[in-house]
Amino acid sequence: MSDNIKYSIVVAVYNRPEEMEELLYSIENQSFRNFELIIVDDGSQMSSRQVFENFNKELNISYFYIENKGPALARNFGVSKAKGEWIIFFDSDCTIPKNYFHEVEFFLENNKIDFFGGPDMMDKNFTYLQKSINFSMTSFFTTGGIRGSKKSLDKFLPRSFNMGIKKTAFNEVNGFSDIRQYGEDLDLSYKLIFNGNLSDLIPNAKVYHKRRTNLVNFLKQMFKSGKGRRFLDVKYEGVFRIFHLLPSLFFIGIIIGLILLLFDNILADSIQTLYGTYFLIIFFSSSYLNRNPLIGFISVITTFTQFIGYGIGYLVALFHN
Repeated sequence: MSDNIKYSIVVAVYNRPEEMEELLYSIENQSFRNFELIIVDDGSQMSSRQVFENFNKELNISYFYIENKGPALARNFGVSKAKGEWIIFFDSDCTIPKNYFHEVEFFLENNKIDFFGGPDMMDKNFTYLQKSINFSMTSFFTTGGIRGSKKSLDKFLPRSFNMGIKKTAFNEVNGFSDIRQYGEDLDLSYKLIFNGNLSDLIPNAKVYHKRRTNLVNFLKQMFKSGKGRRFLDVKYEGVFRIFHLLPSLFFIGIIIGLILLLFDNILADSIQTLYGTYFLIIFFSSSYLNRNPLIGFISVITTFTQFIGYGIGYLVALFHN
Protein backbone atom coordinates (compact mmCIF):
# COMPACT_ATOMS: atom_id res chain seq x y z
CA MET A 1 0.00 0.00 0.00
CA SER A 2 1.18 3.54 -0.73
CA ASP A 3 2.10 5.83 2.15
CA ASN A 4 0.35 8.70 0.31
CA ILE A 5 -2.84 8.13 2.24
CA LYS A 6 -5.46 10.92 2.30
CA TYR A 7 -7.67 9.64 5.11
CA SER A 8 -7.01 7.53 8.19
CA ILE A 9 -10.23 6.07 9.63
CA VAL A 10 -9.91 5.48 13.37
CA VAL A 11 -12.48 3.33 15.17
CA ALA A 12 -12.30 2.56 18.87
CA VAL A 13 -14.31 -0.57 19.72
CA TYR A 14 -15.28 -2.22 22.96
CA ASN A 15 -17.12 -5.57 22.99
CA ARG A 16 -19.01 -5.02 19.72
CA PRO A 17 -17.64 -7.45 17.11
CA GLU A 18 -21.01 -7.87 15.34
CA GLU A 19 -21.33 -4.11 14.87
CA MET A 20 -17.76 -3.89 13.62
CA GLU A 21 -18.62 -6.37 10.89
CA GLU A 22 -21.47 -4.19 9.65
CA LEU A 23 -19.24 -1.11 9.74
CA LEU A 24 -16.45 -2.88 7.84
CA TYR A 25 -18.87 -4.07 5.15
CA SER A 26 -19.97 -0.48 4.59
CA ILE A 27 -16.38 0.79 4.46
CA GLU A 28 -15.45 -2.00 2.05
CA ASN A 29 -18.19 -0.75 -0.30
CA GLN A 30 -16.83 2.80 -0.48
CA SER A 31 -16.33 4.03 -4.04
CA PHE A 32 -13.37 6.16 -2.90
CA ARG A 33 -10.52 4.01 -1.56
CA ASN A 34 -7.57 6.26 -0.67
CA PHE A 35 -7.79 5.52 3.03
CA GLU A 36 -6.49 3.25 5.74
CA LEU A 37 -8.52 1.81 8.59
CA ILE A 38 -7.18 1.66 12.14
CA ILE A 39 -9.14 -0.41 14.64
CA VAL A 40 -8.29 0.06 18.31
CA ASP A 41 -9.73 -2.69 20.50
CA ASP A 42 -10.05 -1.00 23.88
CA GLY A 43 -9.58 -4.02 26.14
CA SER A 44 -12.62 -5.94 24.88
CA GLN A 45 -13.53 -9.30 26.35
CA MET A 46 -15.24 -10.03 23.03
CA SER A 47 -12.37 -9.49 20.60
CA SER A 48 -12.92 -8.05 17.11
CA ARG A 49 -9.72 -9.62 15.74
CA GLN A 50 -11.50 -12.36 13.79
CA VAL A 51 -13.78 -9.80 12.18
CA PHE A 52 -10.77 -7.72 11.22
CA GLU A 53 -9.02 -10.73 9.69
CA ASN A 54 -12.05 -11.43 7.45
CA PHE A 55 -11.59 -8.03 5.78
CA ASN A 56 -7.81 -7.82 5.83
CA LYS A 57 -7.41 -8.76 2.16
CA GLU A 58 -9.88 -6.17 0.88
CA LEU A 59 -9.04 -3.23 3.14
CA ASN A 60 -5.86 -1.58 4.37
CA ILE A 61 -6.49 -2.38 8.03
CA SER A 62 -4.32 -2.16 11.12
CA TYR A 63 -5.62 -3.77 14.30
CA PHE A 64 -4.36 -2.91 17.79
CA TYR A 65 -5.39 -4.34 21.14
CA ILE A 66 -4.74 -2.15 24.19
CA GLU A 67 -5.66 -2.36 27.84
CA ASN A 68 -8.94 -0.59 28.56
CA LYS A 69 -8.30 3.17 28.62
CA GLY A 70 -11.66 4.57 27.51
CA PRO A 71 -12.66 5.86 24.06
CA ALA A 72 -10.71 9.14 24.23
CA LEU A 73 -7.30 7.60 24.83
CA ALA A 74 -8.08 4.69 22.50
CA ARG A 75 -8.74 7.15 19.68
CA ASN A 76 -5.56 9.07 20.53
CA PHE A 77 -3.63 5.82 20.26
CA GLY A 78 -5.18 5.17 16.86
CA VAL A 79 -4.20 8.61 15.60
CA SER A 80 -0.60 8.00 16.73
CA LYS A 81 -0.50 5.10 14.25
CA ALA A 82 -2.19 7.02 11.41
CA LYS A 83 -0.45 7.96 8.13
CA GLY A 84 -3.21 10.05 6.58
CA GLU A 85 -3.50 13.80 6.18
CA TRP A 86 -7.02 13.68 7.61
CA ILE A 87 -8.29 11.64 10.55
CA ILE A 88 -11.85 10.32 10.29
CA PHE A 89 -13.61 9.06 13.42
CA PHE A 90 -16.59 6.72 13.27
CA ASP A 91 -18.35 4.91 16.10
CA SER A 92 -18.50 1.14 15.85
CA ASP A 93 -22.32 1.23 15.78
CA CYS A 94 -22.36 3.26 12.54
CA THR A 95 -22.56 2.20 8.90
CA ILE A 96 -21.32 4.44 6.11
CA PRO A 97 -23.09 5.20 2.79
CA LYS A 98 -20.92 4.29 -0.20
CA ASN A 99 -20.56 7.90 -1.42
CA TYR A 100 -19.36 9.27 1.95
CA PHE A 101 -15.78 10.02 0.94
CA HIS A 102 -16.79 11.47 -2.42
CA GLU A 103 -19.00 13.94 -0.56
CA VAL A 104 -16.14 14.80 1.78
CA GLU A 105 -13.66 15.17 -1.09
CA PHE A 106 -15.97 17.51 -3.00
CA PHE A 107 -16.58 19.68 0.07
CA LEU A 108 -12.92 19.93 1.06
CA GLU A 109 -11.92 20.89 -2.48
CA ASN A 110 -14.27 23.87 -2.29
CA ASN A 111 -13.94 24.91 1.36
CA LYS A 112 -10.92 25.69 3.51
CA ILE A 113 -11.60 24.08 6.88
CA ASP A 114 -9.60 22.24 9.53
CA PHE A 115 -12.24 19.86 10.86
CA PHE A 116 -15.78 18.84 10.04
CA GLY A 117 -18.69 16.67 11.01
CA GLY A 118 -21.71 15.20 9.31
CA PRO A 119 -25.28 14.28 10.29
CA ASP A 120 -26.47 10.93 11.50
CA MET A 121 -29.51 9.57 9.73
CA MET A 122 -31.97 6.78 10.14
CA ASP A 123 -31.89 3.50 8.24
CA LYS A 124 -35.17 1.86 7.26
CA ASN A 125 -34.07 -1.31 9.09
CA PHE A 126 -33.76 0.41 12.47
CA THR A 127 -36.03 -0.84 15.23
CA TYR A 128 -38.91 1.36 16.38
CA LEU A 129 -36.92 2.31 19.47
CA GLN A 130 -33.84 3.21 17.41
CA LYS A 131 -35.98 5.36 15.11
CA SER A 132 -37.57 7.05 18.12
CA ILE A 133 -34.21 7.74 19.78
CA ASN A 134 -32.89 9.04 16.47
CA PHE A 135 -35.80 11.46 16.30
CA SER A 136 -35.28 12.60 19.89
CA MET A 137 -31.55 13.14 19.31
CA THR A 138 -31.81 14.99 16.00
CA SER A 139 -35.15 16.82 15.77
CA PHE A 140 -35.29 20.60 15.84
CA PHE A 141 -38.10 20.25 18.41
CA THR A 142 -35.84 18.38 20.86
CA THR A 143 -32.18 19.33 20.41
CA GLY A 144 -32.58 22.46 18.34
CA GLY A 145 -30.93 20.77 15.37
CA ILE A 146 -27.41 21.11 16.80
CA ARG A 147 -26.52 17.50 15.92
CA GLY A 148 -26.33 18.08 12.20
CA SER A 149 -29.28 20.05 10.89
CA LYS A 150 -29.16 23.13 8.70
CA LYS A 151 -31.76 24.61 11.05
CA SER A 152 -29.85 24.98 14.30
CA LEU A 153 -30.00 27.07 17.46
CA ASP A 154 -26.23 27.12 17.81
CA LYS A 155 -22.95 26.61 15.98
CA PHE A 156 -22.49 23.05 14.76
CA LEU A 157 -19.90 21.09 16.76
CA PRO A 158 -18.68 17.81 15.22
CA ARG A 159 -19.19 14.62 17.25
CA SER A 160 -16.90 11.63 17.26
CA PHE A 161 -19.42 9.25 15.67
CA ASN A 162 -18.84 11.17 12.40
CA MET A 163 -15.92 13.57 12.57
CA GLY A 164 -12.94 14.52 10.40
CA ILE A 165 -9.87 16.49 11.50
CA LYS A 166 -6.58 17.47 9.91
CA LYS A 167 -3.95 15.40 11.68
CA THR A 168 -1.79 18.47 12.23
CA ALA A 169 -4.68 20.31 13.94
CA PHE A 170 -5.44 17.25 16.09
CA ASN A 171 -1.83 17.00 17.27
CA GLU A 172 -1.57 20.73 17.98
CA VAL A 173 -4.24 20.43 20.70
CA ASN A 174 -2.95 17.04 21.93
CA GLY A 175 -6.03 15.18 20.77
CA PHE A 176 -8.83 14.06 23.02
CA SER A 177 -8.67 14.90 26.71
CA ASP A 178 -9.11 11.98 29.08
CA ILE A 179 -12.09 13.45 30.93
CA ARG A 180 -13.69 10.00 31.39
CA GLN A 181 -17.25 11.18 30.86
CA TYR A 182 -19.58 12.05 28.01
CA GLY A 183 -18.42 15.14 26.20
CA GLU A 184 -14.86 14.31 25.17
CA ASP A 185 -15.76 14.89 21.52
CA LEU A 186 -17.31 18.30 22.24
CA ASP A 187 -14.29 19.09 24.39
CA LEU A 188 -12.06 18.36 21.38
CA SER A 189 -14.21 20.57 19.13
CA TYR A 190 -13.91 23.46 21.59
CA LYS A 191 -10.14 22.97 21.90
CA LEU A 192 -9.81 23.10 18.12
CA ILE A 193 -11.98 26.22 17.80
CA PHE A 194 -10.17 28.03 20.62
CA ASN A 195 -6.90 27.18 18.85
CA GLY A 196 -8.08 29.05 15.75
CA ASN A 197 -9.26 26.12 13.62
CA LEU A 198 -12.24 26.40 11.27
CA SER A 199 -15.05 23.86 11.30
CA ASP A 200 -18.13 23.18 9.21
CA LEU A 201 -20.97 20.75 8.70
CA ILE A 202 -20.83 18.65 5.53
CA PRO A 203 -24.57 18.02 5.06
CA ASN A 204 -24.15 15.06 2.69
CA ALA A 205 -21.43 13.31 4.68
CA LYS A 206 -24.03 11.25 6.54
CA VAL A 207 -23.76 8.06 8.54
CA TYR A 208 -26.35 5.60 9.82
CA HIS A 209 -26.03 5.63 13.61
CA LYS A 210 -27.84 2.66 15.12
CA ARG A 211 -27.54 3.52 18.84
CA ARG A 212 -28.05 -0.02 20.11
CA THR A 213 -29.57 0.68 23.47
CA ASN A 214 -32.66 0.42 25.66
CA LEU A 215 -34.50 3.11 27.60
CA VAL A 216 -32.54 2.50 30.82
CA ASN A 217 -29.18 2.81 29.04
CA PHE A 218 -30.47 5.81 27.12
CA LEU A 219 -31.42 7.48 30.41
CA LYS A 220 -27.92 6.79 31.80
CA GLN A 221 -26.32 8.13 28.62
CA MET A 222 -28.36 11.33 28.81
CA PHE A 223 -27.51 11.76 32.51
CA LYS A 224 -23.79 11.58 31.67
CA SER A 225 -24.28 13.92 28.72
CA GLY A 226 -25.94 16.49 30.98
CA LYS A 227 -23.05 16.31 33.42
CA GLY A 228 -20.59 16.61 30.55
CA ARG A 229 -22.40 19.66 29.16
CA ARG A 230 -22.07 21.46 32.51
CA PHE A 231 -18.37 20.52 32.68
CA LEU A 232 -17.79 22.13 29.27
CA ASP A 233 -19.81 25.24 30.15
CA VAL A 234 -17.47 25.80 33.10
CA LYS A 235 -14.25 24.86 31.30
CA TYR A 236 -14.64 27.11 28.24
CA GLU A 237 -15.48 30.78 28.63
CA GLY A 238 -18.34 31.98 26.47
CA VAL A 239 -19.72 28.59 25.38
CA PHE A 240 -22.70 28.56 27.75
CA ARG A 241 -26.05 29.06 26.05
CA ILE A 242 -29.31 29.63 27.88
CA PHE A 243 -30.94 26.67 26.12
CA HIS A 244 -28.44 24.36 27.86
CA LEU A 245 -30.72 24.84 30.87
CA LEU A 246 -33.92 23.80 29.08
CA PRO A 247 -33.82 20.08 30.01
CA SER A 248 -33.25 21.03 33.66
CA LEU A 249 -36.12 23.50 33.52
CA PHE A 250 -38.20 20.76 31.90
CA PHE A 251 -37.48 18.48 34.88
CA ILE A 252 -38.15 21.22 37.42
CA GLY A 253 -41.42 22.05 35.67
CA ILE A 254 -42.52 18.40 35.99
CA ILE A 255 -41.81 18.48 39.74
CA ILE A 256 -43.62 21.78 40.23
CA GLY A 257 -46.59 20.54 38.21
CA LEU A 258 -46.88 17.37 40.30
CA ILE A 259 -46.76 19.38 43.52
CA LEU A 260 -49.37 21.87 42.31
CA LEU A 261 -51.70 19.01 41.42
CA LEU A 262 -52.14 18.49 45.15
CA PHE A 263 -53.72 21.93 45.40
CA ASP A 264 -55.83 21.75 42.23
CA ASN A 265 -55.10 25.29 41.05
CA ILE A 266 -55.08 27.08 37.68
CA LEU A 267 -51.28 27.08 37.44
CA ALA A 268 -51.23 23.28 37.55
CA ASP A 269 -53.72 23.20 34.67
CA SER A 270 -51.55 25.63 32.70
CA ILE A 271 -48.44 23.48 33.20
CA GLN A 272 -50.34 20.36 32.11
CA THR A 273 -51.54 22.18 28.98
CA LEU A 274 -48.00 23.39 28.18
CA TYR A 275 -46.45 19.92 28.50
CA GLY A 276 -49.36 18.26 26.75
CA THR A 277 -49.06 20.62 23.79
CA TYR A 278 -45.32 20.01 23.52
CA PHE A 279 -45.73 16.23 23.57
CA LEU A 280 -48.45 16.46 20.93
CA ILE A 281 -45.97 18.34 18.72
CA ILE A 282 -43.42 15.56 19.29
CA PHE A 283 -46.01 12.87 18.54
CA PHE A 284 -47.30 14.39 15.30
CA SER A 285 -43.86 15.46 14.10
CA SER A 286 -42.31 12.02 14.61
CA SER A 287 -45.40 10.22 13.31
CA TYR A 288 -45.29 12.28 10.11
CA LEU A 289 -41.54 11.92 9.66
CA ASN A 290 -41.56 8.16 10.25
CA ARG A 291 -44.98 7.54 8.68
CA ASN A 292 -45.89 5.55 11.78
CA PRO A 293 -47.94 6.73 14.80
CA LEU A 294 -46.46 4.02 17.03
CA ILE A 295 -42.99 5.49 16.48
CA GLY A 296 -44.54 8.87 17.24
CA PHE A 297 -45.80 7.54 20.57
CA ILE A 298 -42.44 5.96 21.43
CA SER A 299 -40.73 9.24 20.48
CA VAL A 300 -42.73 10.96 23.21
CA ILE A 301 -41.30 8.45 25.72
CA THR A 302 -37.72 8.77 24.42
CA THR A 303 -37.94 12.57 24.40
CA PHE A 304 -39.21 12.54 27.99
CA THR A 305 -36.38 10.17 28.94
CA GLN A 306 -33.82 12.34 27.16
CA PHE A 307 -34.89 15.56 28.87
CA ILE A 308 -35.20 14.03 32.32
CA GLY A 309 -31.80 12.29 32.18
CA TYR A 310 -29.97 15.25 30.67
CA GLY A 311 -31.68 17.76 32.94
CA ILE A 312 -30.92 15.87 36.15
CA GLY A 313 -27.33 15.29 35.03
CA TYR A 314 -26.81 19.00 34.39
CA LEU A 315 -28.32 19.92 37.77
CA VAL A 316 -26.18 17.36 39.62
CA ALA A 317 -23.03 18.79 38.01
CA LEU A 318 -24.22 22.36 38.62
CA PHE A 319 -24.64 21.87 42.36
CA HIS A 320 -21.61 19.62 42.64
CA ASN A 321 -19.45 22.46 41.31
